[in-house]
Amino acid sequence: MTENPPPFRDPGLPPDKRVDDLLARLTLDERVALLHQFTPAVERLGIAAFRTGQEALHGVAWMGPATVFPQAVGLGATWNDDLLRRVGEAVGTEARAMRTRDDRVGLNLWAPTVNLLRHPLWGRNEEGYAEDPHLTSALAVAYTRGLRGDHPTRWRTAPVLKHWLAHNNETHRDTSNSSVRPRVLHEYDLRAFRAAVEAGAVAGVMPAYNLVNGRPNHVSPHLREQLRRWTDEELLVCSDAGAPSNLVDSEKYFDTHEEAIAAALLAGVDSFTDHGTDSTVTVGRLQRALQLGLLTEADIDAAVRRQLSVRLRLGEFDPDGGPYGTASADDIDTPAHRELALAAAEQAVVLLKNDDGLLPLPEGTRIAVVGLLADECKTDWYSGTLIHRSTVLDGLRERFGADRVVFAEGADRVRLKCAAGWLRVPPPAPSGPSGRAPDATGALDPALLAGRTDLPPLTVCGDLADATEFALVDWGDGAWTLRAADGRYLSVAEDGFVRASADRPGGWVVQETFGLVEHGGGREGGRGGGHRGGLLIKHTGTGGYVSVAAGAVKVAADGELFSVEVLERGEDAVARAAADADAVVVVAGNDPHINGRETQDRTTLALPPHQERLWRAARAANPRTALVLTSSYPYAVADAHAELPALLWTAHGGQAAGTALARVLAGDVSPAGRLPQTWYAADAHLPDLLDYDIIGSRQTYLYADRHAADRRPLYPFGHGLSYSAFTYGNLTAAREGDVVRAAFTVTNTGSFDADEVAQLYVRPPRDAAAGLTLPDRQLVAHRRVHLAAGAACRLEFELPLRDMEFWDVRHDRWALAPGAYELIAGASSEDIRLTAPVDPGGAPVAARPTRRDGLAATGYDTQSGTEIVDRTRTTGDAVRAVGDGTGELLFCDCDFGPGVRGVSVEAAGEGAVDLIAGSTATTVTVPPTGGRYDYAPHGAVFAASGVRDLRVRLRGAVRLARITFTAGGEGEGTA
Repeated sequence: MTENPPPFRDPGLPPDKRVDDLLARLTLDERVALLHQFTPAVERLGIAAFRTGQEALHGVAWMGPATVFPQAVGLGATWNDDLLRRVGEAVGTEARAMRTRDDRVGLNLWAPTVNLLRHPLWGRNEEGYAEDPHLTSALAVAYTRGLRGDHPTRWRTAPVLKHWLAHNNETHRDTSNSSVRPRVLHEYDLRAFRAAVEAGAVAGVMPAYNLVNGRPNHVSPHLREQLRRWTDEELLVCSDAGAPSNLVDSEKYFDTHEEAIAAALLAGVDSFTDHGTDSTVTVGRLQRALQLGLLTEADIDAAVRRQLSVRLRLGEFDPDGGPYGTASADDIDTPAHRELALAAAEQAVVLLKNDDGLLPLPEGTRIAVVGLLADECKTDWYSGTLIHRSTVLDGLRERFGADRVVFAEGADRVRLKCAAGWLRVPPPAPSGPSGRAPDATGALDPALLAGRTDLPPLTVCGDLADATEFALVDWGDGAWTLRAADGRYLSVAEDGFVRASADRPGGWVVQETFGLVEHGGGREGGRGGGHRGGLLIKHTGTGGYVSVAAGAVKVAADGELFSVEVLERGEDAVARAAADADAVVVVAGNDPHINGRETQDRTTLALPPHQERLWRAARAANPRTALVLTSSYPYAVADAHAELPALLWTAHGGQAAGTALARVLAGDVSPAGRLPQTWYAADAHLPDLLDYDIIGSRQTYLYADRHAADRRPLYPFGHGLSYSAFTYGNLTAAREGDVVRAAFTVTNTGSFDADEVAQLYVRPPRDAAAGLTLPDRQLVAHRRVHLAAGAACRLEFELPLRDMEFWDVRHDRWALAPGAYELIAGASSEDIRLTAPVDPGGAPVAARPTRRDGLAATGYDTQSGTEIVDRTRTTGDAVRAVGDGTGELLFCDCDFGPGVRGVSVEAAGEGAVDLIAGSTATTVTVPPTGGRYDYAPHGAVFAASGVRDLRVRLRGAVRLARITFTAGGEGEGTA
């Protein structure tokens, strides 16, 4: 007689009942064990082991060969929701396929990254989609729908959005505070996450390392106050790696790990990614938190329920594994996936400039393809292992014929000499991999960090004929690489010896970069004519210096002095190749493992000087030069824009990057990528990296002062040219209920069949209320369409009114500003083709009430010299001065009614609060308090009536949470 399966395995029962049944069968120890990233199997119930976290940003990462799509910022440049959905389907399918042969592959995918590309110097710029919340959320919805699948109850994979919340810096990323005023929080940062969650395609989120308003994201009240209110689905919140320990170790926000882990779980974290595969530390902390009464079993059960709900949706408890359980290993690298990778790479190419008819290149063109990235197919930290590889050189040779294409990389050819002799790579070099990828846990394999030790280290020799010639490249910001003739990069292994052992720079700590430092000056080495002498070679990964011991080269605390003999400058080789060509293609950009990546922000928008020299040399030898920027982020290339006839940009395009670029250069495909973020003209136009107030500092296209001639962007948000031409016509717009319906016609008037990316913006009224700065224009819809030459199509849009709302800090609610709105249709945020007025029916913004609840300190209209901090460890915000200890807040249109006679400030710290309203002014002194959370009321006489602006000045270390007013004699006097 066969025993009936337990209810949790019955797919005919409602999901809640199945989860209830399984939860009831688990012991407390088993439930606690489920809260670590690596959950053990429960063999008595037939429950398999599970892990959260499988990287899948633009393909399945770290688990071996997979289809590699363009970087996320490149996918953002396609502006194509349908493409992103299909890429998501392919990635989700390959994750399922990989799992059929390796059960270490997880189905809880940590992707996509929806952090907004607010600041182009952010090291992880490559991971996001756009600086705009509408575009980011639209693409995130599409990608997660593809990952999730279209079955009503079962999921192909369970995507998790990264990184909650307001995370745009790697510098001090675990201790820095993002001061985010309520309007920026609601209108910008939260908006990017919300649509994907509401669409029902997201299994959860991952909190970021940083603090927001003084409180670590892993104890953010917004997880329960915002995220979990957006959907009825159970959402799984997975911590970032090591972040639970950071709460005590680096952030020092809690005194003990038991307090920290309890606070994180109560805030909403359900899975703790900490201490790699060793779950004992996390489990022990949770058990002690239970014993101390910091947590209850009900708290544990709430988190476990969310985990079980996700596993149920993945079909794990179904007898047949669910509808996606039949994936085959043959579903990896299919012809359809290869075609999709090529299409994505083609659609990501942005034509920035095209003058003098240089592009497309006609048949028979003799092409010089030059530059440090011309024969490279770069991957990044979150790439899968390439099955196919296509460089620009490969693509152009295939497209135009090998005999029509010449190549010059542009690296400097050098020899290195110290007192003991010339550096030499001992032959022969055994073949083999330079290191292994991170293992299936997602943790770094030590071999990737340490490099190979099975190859002989460099030696020195006295005979110049035996000296090794190296390719020396300056990647900028003090990072140089040295490559031997066999293509291997110099790398430093854990034993400290220097070897020519790496296929490419890589690893969590890159071991293949060096700095050339002038002896005694501490400066990066200069670039002389044919010789550089007196240089120390500093190894970036260890901080040591290259030295020689017993004839072998290694890294030590003290280094040798080297001279660099330059055999050929890279620009000379480039100029020679360019001179005899009909056209030159310079391929410049970044290596995603060197400058600008996770853990490392950039310091400048400038193209590295080495690459600047190369395009200038090509231009001097041949005016018909196009610059292709292949990079993870924008550059400030104003000189190149002024001097070169053609510029293009693409993110690192994955396995088909070279073929795609060649097809665009040849005109087989008309470029239609659009910039997903503003390209600034100079570093001086950027705000501070840690300034998250996009309104006050006028960041992104939303608030940038585009009318200031000295601050105009080099290329605006949404910019991108075509080989064809398009006209826009007949824009109509009208409100119908809770939406605005808009439509316009796009016609391809050129001679190329081509895509066009039509963009629709709304411009809100300029004077809706005193102190209210609304976006200059805001993207509300977009559509990428393909049109044959001469064809036209009518595009129709339904625009929810809520997408036009702002967060009214006066009343803590969404509101629609009153006044005349304008719909703007065009080919970029600056290339405006049509406008039409529309009245969405906004209501007047009422004056700010003061009598009932007073004023929250964070509800200001403008500020200077302040930051928002935590009111308590769990909830609430306050404001304090930064810098010189003086800051100011402005509250416009405060309604004091018939009159108030007293004021009280709820504050902690020590200092003074000055309040000025018209001719009325008073100072409230805040005496020293016991700690940062010891808030108390302190009052003074304050007489005001009617509607007027209130200016509040903070002096000293005072932390202001709220201002309240009293009528008559109530509260008069000072405390």
